[in-house]
Amino acid sequence: MGRRLVPLTLDNLPDLPQRCRACVFWELDPVSGEAAVKAGTSELEKESWISAVLLEWGSCGRVVYVDDVPVGFVLYAPPAYVPRATAFPTSPVSPDAVQLMTAFILPGYQGQGLGRVMVQTVAKDLLRRGFKAIEAFGDARWKEPACLLPADHLLAVGFKTVRPHPAYPRLRLELRTTLSWKEDVEMALDRLLGVVQKEPALRPL
Repeated sequence: MGRRLVPLTLDNLPDLPQRCRACVFWELDPVSGEAAVKAGTSELEKESWISAVLLEWGSCGRVVYVDDVPVGFVLYAPPAYVPRATAFPTSPVSPDAVQLMTAFILPGYQGQGLGRVMVQTVAKDLLRRGFKAIEAFGDARWKEPACLLPADHLLAVGFKTVRPHPAYPRLRLELRTTLSWKEDVEMALDRLLGVVQKEPALRPL
C-alpha cells in the first residue's frame, strides 16, 4: 500500500469530497458565506481563498492518498485567514497557534495509521514555521457530520480545553506532544477524523 501526504493546492483541490471542495464555512464570514452559497459562487470563493493563503502564508492543508486514490484531508490556517473564527464566542485563537479548521479520512481507510501520520505531518510543518500549538473550536453538542469537529473527540486525541463554553469550547493541542504519539491514539483519531463527512468515495485520480 503506497501512501502519500501532499500539500493542498488548487491542482488537487478537486480531490476533496464534493461537499468540502465548495464549502466556505470557515473561509468567509457568515454573511459573505451565505451570499456566496445563494449566488452559486462558493466553489470559486474556496479556490480564491486557498490561492490567497498559499501566496501569503504557504501550505494550509494536506491531502492523503493511498495507491493514488484520495482518501482524506486536513485544512488549517492562522486565524487571520479564517473569518468565521471571529464569530465564535470563545475566539480568538491564541497568537502562537494555528487553527485546525476541519479534517476527514474515509471510513474504509481508518485504522491504518493515516490519522496519526496526517496530524504528525501537520505538527512538523507548523513547528518548522515557528508555531507551538494547534487550536480548534469544538462542537460540544455534535450530532451529525458538519464543519466543526466534536469537542469530545478532540479531547480524546489530546486537545485540552483552554476556553470552556456549553456549545463551542476552544481547545488546544501542543504540537510537540503529537510527534511522540503512539498507536494507542489511532482509534481516537479514527473517531475524530471519520465523523466529519459521510461520503462513500472520493473521485479517483
